[in-house]
Amino acid sequence: MKIVIIGNSAAAVGAIESLRQHDQEAQILVISEEPHMIYSRPLLSHYLAGEIDKTRLAYRHADFYARHHVQAVLSSRVVAIEPQAKRVHTESGRTYPYDKLLICTGGTPIVPPIPGLAMQGVFSFTRLDDAQGILHYLGSVPVRRAVVVGGGMIGLKTTDALMKRRIAVTMVELAPRILSAALDETASRMMTNLLCKAGAEVITEETVTAVHGDGGRIGAVELRSGRVIPCELLIFGIGVRPNAALAKEAGIMVNRGIVVDEHMRTSAPDVYAAGDVAEAYDLVVDMNRIVAIWPNAYRQGTIAGANMVGVPRTDRGGLAMNTLEVCGVPAMSIGNGNASGDDLEILAELEERQNRYKRLVLQDGRLIGAILVGNIDRAGIYTGLIRNKLHIGTSSARNTDWRRSLMSEHFGLLSLPDAYRKHIVTGAGIEV
Repeated sequence: MKIVIIGNSAAAVGAIESLRQHDQEAQILVISEEPHMIYSRPLLSHYLAGEIDKTRLAYRHADFYARHHVQAVLSSRVVAIEPQAKRVHTESGRTYPYDKLLICTGGTPIVPPIPGLAMQGVFSFTRLDDAQGILHYLGSVPVRRAVVVGGGMIGLKTTDALMKRRIAVTMVELAPRILSAALDETASRMMTNLLCKAGAEVITEETVTAVHGDGGRIGAVELRSGRVIPCELLIFGIGVRPNAALAKEAGIMVNRGIVVDEHMRTSAPDVYAAGDVAEAYDLVVDMNRIVAIWPNAYRQGTIAGANMVGVPRTDRGGLAMNTLEVCGVPAMSIGNGNASGDDLEILAELEERQNRYKRLVLQDGRLIGAILVGNIDRAGIYTGLIRNKLHIGTSSARNTDWRRSLMSEHFGLLSLPDAYRKHIVTGAGIEV
């Protein structure tokens, strides 16, 4: 059996390890447009900050391909898929046949089409090449101020990394507040205050409309309001969009991402998709959508890998989970922690002077989301409660102690009601 994998990140790793667990004979070919061995994208901001060197980015050992008998074709871009003929074509003119195909092409950075993007000193920040390009630029050009476009997870991590290099940063965010997709107003305000106290400038409800410079190098950016900000570096950290064009052109069903079922199968026979490009099941919102985080990509890859060699595996679903650290203060969003509405019960505690905040969201007696700032030690068990949809009970006098326990910094497995602990010991167990 010939298996072709397009892409070389977490989903590909999960698929390869799953494939080899169940099948030692299948031929596995990985095609990636990047030139690098598998690396950990979540660590790129630490690499940019100078906290780790390139060797620490490795997601698997250098002999990973050899040990798993994988042929890796790097620096090669797939430009077409023929599902009926079961083959893929690369930009170099090569054609590769397959029996099973896995698409894990990830996402493409969002960069608005504005004048001046071709100038030196303008970057996106989603890949190792981006990080290396920025570091090379910092080594050759004196950078006093950088502008980061985007106030989401990528933008925040980029800003924090640059500040650790003692570069002044102006963050420009189109929304009324930063991290609006992951955090509520309180947590967002706390993150903003931390950045500002550390010397960053945070501008909201604005966007960059032009890049200005001299001699082909950036010297300033212009905002929609007309304000001009002098800078020597511009990084777009807005986010990514699913890199699903290849699948769409092949006639495979695509919404925002590639549509997959619980086995990670697409609408085309023998074609699977996983990772940031796949619209898979989100167990919290009870629908298929893109949940672009590393653990989900790896898990989906393992499920696709097993199913490709005839071992039935079903995706129970993933959930959104984002972690970052701003100026030494950790923050985490799990599930639908940013939700609000009359049908929801919100439990919240704020100790702003200590940079501590906790927000738990319950619906119909079940925990569906959490936001943690300052102390994220209980994140694992909250994730388990959300994933397993354990019924905590509706708000009532008899549940007051249980809710108080749920908010405690000492909340743990022993805090769970007897029935749940019995389930853990004798039943299927709680996944945390």
